[in-house]
Amino acid sequence: MALSNNPFSNRSQRGRYRPMSEINVTPFVDVMLVLLVVFMVSAPLLTIGVPLDLPRGSAPALNETEEPITLSIQPDGTLFLNDQPTTPETVLADMEAMTAGNFDAKVFLRGDRTLLYGDVMRLVTEQPESSR
Repeated sequence: MALSNNPFSNRSQRGRYRPMSEINVTPFVDVMLVLLVVFMVSAPLLTIGVPLDLPRGSAPALNETEEPITLSIQPDGTLFLNDQPTTPETVLADMEAMTAGNFDAKVFLRGDRTLLYGDVMRLVTEQPESSR
């Protein structure tokens, strides 16, 4: 059996061992998607509960035209509106008087850590008897 010198033959060594000229990006894309998911899940966890001692800046404070209202709830349920005691029945009227009817005013809600979440939400979501 004689070997053929035909370059187009199926047995040609030149045609069987050609280097691959295309890059397969599928494994790269798979790895990048896995890393994306890992970073999306872990990034929010990195910012929660990390105690930091931040450096002091020399920038001036922002010019806020209005002071925010602070509603504080003590463990026994006592309410304070900007350090003044109030009741659940009068807190809306007091807030409206403080803001002069401005519904865009900022309100900070501060609750004691021993309060139940349901108690805080009941105060925030329930309407007083007079407005029902």
